[in-house]
Amino acid sequence: MEEATCGLAPGNVIGEGGYGVVYRGVLRDNTAVAIKNLHNNRGQAEKDFRMEVAMISRVRHKNLVSLLGYCSEGDCRMLVYQYMDNSNLDKWLHHDDSEISPLTWDIRMRILIGTAKGLAYLHEGLEPKIVHRDIKSSNILLDRHWNAKVSDFGLAKLLCSEKSFVNTCVMGTFGYVAPEYAKTGKLNERSDVYSFGVLVMEIVTGRTPVDYTRLADEVNLVDWLKHMVAERRVEEVLDPRLPENPPSKALKRVVLAALRCVDPDGSQRPSMPHVVHMLEDDQILRDELKLARDLSPHASDSYDDR
Repeated sequence: MEEATCGLAPGNVIGEGGYGVVYRGVLRDNTAVAIKNLHNNRGQAEKDFRMEVAMISRVRHKNLVSLLGYCSEGDCRMLVYQYMDNSNLDKWLHHDDSEISPLTWDIRMRILIGTAKGLAYLHEGLEPKIVHRDIKSSNILLDRHWNAKVSDFGLAKLLCSEKSFVNTCVMGTFGYVAPEYAKTGKLNERSDVYSFGVLVMEIVTGRTPVDYTRLADEVNLVDWLKHMVAERRVEEVLDPRLPENPPSKALKRVVLAALRCVDPDGSQRPSMPHVVHMLEDDQILRDELKLARDLSPHASDSYDDR
């Protein structure tokens, strides 16, 4: 690992957080990798390391980051992932200074659908299923073609199919955490669905989930977007850095999917496989629009496409 990163050279650092430092490296066969060097605080770092190795070793999906290897020697704990040329989604949404974003509407939809498919696999394609617990834009990595790969399984929880939830210490990132999980610690896959709904809103608007620099009624992204929909101002929520706005109907379909995902009642949220269909299949989305009109006349007027 030291050889691959030129002795953990500062010039190879591509990310840093409370967990440790991420370096770009090149293996002897010229494979580019991202190497996460966990901090040496033995207790939590060791738990995170074991959890991540256990989780990622079980999963294989084109929309999930692949673990290529790891290093466990003395106090050193390193995880080796495939390198992602376009870093993470957070960088392009919130830290890119260009006037026009390279993230076109089509690219944003590709990222959303890829992320949804990765989560659907974690929830439905494994036994026991995996709840990620920390879906957010910085954990959505992007390859050179802007394909999304879900990363960072350090907070993930295994859920046995016979259990609807587990009581757990609340983990996750402020602004993305489902309200019932924050209040009770009861966790199930619908907690990830809520976080994904916030992510959809973030991608559509270019705003962070919580932004205290904005006016009081715009601080919370979920509440603000619900208000804009109720006021029939959905066209005004689009990220102003979008190169070209999407068709009105396409925007409304995606916003509707987001609203379904952040339903305060977790049991009413769609499953992730259903979310994939909502984003991909026009006919199913038209059915969703009809359902929304029946269930919520106040908000559904904004979606009347007759």
